[in-house]
Amino acid sequence: MTNSPSSRVSNPPPGPPAPAGPEVEVTETAGNPGTPGNGPLPARDKLVITLLLISAFVVILNETIMGVAIPRLSEDLGVSFSTGQWLTTAFLLTMAVIIPITGFLLQRFNTRPIFITAMTLFSIGTLIGALAPGFGMLVTGRVVQASGTAIMMPLLMTTVLTLVPPASRGKIMGNISIVIAVAPALGPSISGAILSAFDWRWIFWLVLPIALTALGIGYAKMQNVTTPEQSSIDVLSVLLSGLAFGGLIFGFSQLGEASEGSSIPPMLPLVAGIVFLALFITRQLLLQRRDAALLDLRVFTSRNFTVSIVAIVVTMMALFGSIILIPIYVQEVLGLDPFASGLLLLPGGLIMGLLGPVVGRIYDRRGPRVLLVPGSLIVSAVFWSLTRVTENTSTWSVLAAHVVMSIGLALIFTPLLTSALGSVQPRLYSHGSAVFGTTQQLAGAAGTALFISVMTLQGAALAADGVAELPAMAGGIRAAFLYGAIIFVLAVITSFFVRKPEENADTPAAVH
Repeated sequence: MTNSPSSRVSNPPPGPPAPAGPEVEVTETAGNPGTPGNGPLPARDKLVITLLLISAFVVILNETIMGVAIPRLSEDLGVSFSTGQWLTTAFLLTMAVIIPITGFLLQRFNTRPIFITAMTLFSIGTLIGALAPGFGMLVTGRVVQASGTAIMMPLLMTTVLTLVPPASRGKIMGNISIVIAVAPALGPSISGAILSAFDWRWIFWLVLPIALTALGIGYAKMQNVTTPEQSSIDVLSVLLSGLAFGGLIFGFSQLGEASEGSSIPPMLPLVAGIVFLALFITRQLLLQRRDAALLDLRVFTSRNFTVSIVAIVVTMMALFGSIILIPIYVQEVLGLDPFASGLLLLPGGLIMGLLGPVVGRIYDRRGPRVLLVPGSLIVSAVFWSLTRVTENTSTWSVLAAHVVMSIGLALIFTPLLTSALGSVQPRLYSHGSAVFGTTQQLAGAAGTALFISVMTLQGAALAADGVAELPAMAGGIRAAFLYGAIIFVLAVITSFFVRKPEENADTPAAVH
């Protein structure tokens, strides 16, 4: 089955969502509800956007909330760090597989049932995690959680873009970056605070009532702001995407587990993932000739989109890799407890949130390069500084490094997201959004797996050479940050080539 061309053309253009504040000025064009215009945002639409923003923040927060808990879980459940990181990797991988399907779901169903489905899945997954008797069931709960999370973010973006004009995209994306970047950054802090007083299961028990409250309010108050259309989906593309992304991420994870006697050669899933990715790309190239691709790869004909996506991939690898590696380092090498480890990451997360709207306004006035170049140089410098950490490094030095890195990331996210989504042709907006969402989550999963794998392999090699436990682990962490520093050089290079999209590329398509 394939998507009909007519349904594809009528999609609202994905792009940066708007905050639910009174300062947003839009109107509903007569006879075409939800089309951006000029005027105050209706009360109904403010409520819908507010519910989606709050719910999206809650579900995205859970992408990284398990990072600080991995040392505790490794001890309680008897699993290695490289196995424990699957709690984050499986979450991100599930999102990468499901996000391409959300375009079809948002075409076929109304806003309210999609919201209820997403929050129900997330709540069920949270309950499974809280009750999980072992690691396998815990990963299952995370996968179900991610299924709801994957639906929520595209729903937020699509709904907001039916209401918000493109004139203030930088400012709007600055606000929405609180959900995209800051929620994952705050996950370890919240997890650390919970673990300081409770068992790891309380990470799920304390989130569950919040999720159920959002679900209840949404059930009572959520309104439909989109119009369903008849469309179909290419099942073969869905299967190929799952096998491709799954093989690649599983292969990355097995690189770390190979040092611990893994029975599966890591190159086997990696090669399989590459083969299925080639088949997936071939399938999309054939389907896009009749506008029926799951992911239309013609979005990459935009040079600015391609460059921005490359930079986003590298940046997300750095963000999620550091989010999971720093807590392991400060707990296992420097001896901090989970609460202190979470607090150490809190200032950086808050700074990213505070800078989001400011960076958006600067982008609207000055464009992306004035932000991207210094931001990428700052993050690169921090990565190189972290390649020198030892078992004697001061906790304050790690805190300072994370704060400075967060400032650099804050300067990067808004201009990259806005430039990427504003650079595709209007008829390909939905595919550009799907490509962006999929690569973003896949990069986060790859970064998590890669950093842990390098740490595990290098640490094991040093231990085999007779190096003591703490210096060996510190050596493994240095090696992981070195890989991150080398990879991030690509983000520095691309920062000089990203430009602000032309105004005519930002013209939204009509919503039917």
